[in-house]
Amino acid sequence: MLMETVKLSRIVMKLTPDMYPCLKSSELDIDIVLKYGLEALEAEDALDIVKYSISEYSKGALLH
Repeated sequence: MLMETVKLSRIVMKLTPDMYPCLKSSELDIDIVLKYGLEALEAEDALDIVKYSISEYSKGALLH
């Protein structure tokens, strides 16, 4: 199994670059662990990852 840790910015730039300007730099800097690596992702996967990451990031921001 090829696990890979990448920044959300790398996923966005590779699969959904039109979303890049819509995200905050702090969101783009989130580390994402990919079970099968970046090459196995598709655009739909990237959208799901972005949604989930922002949701989780926002939860953490509310707790501070």
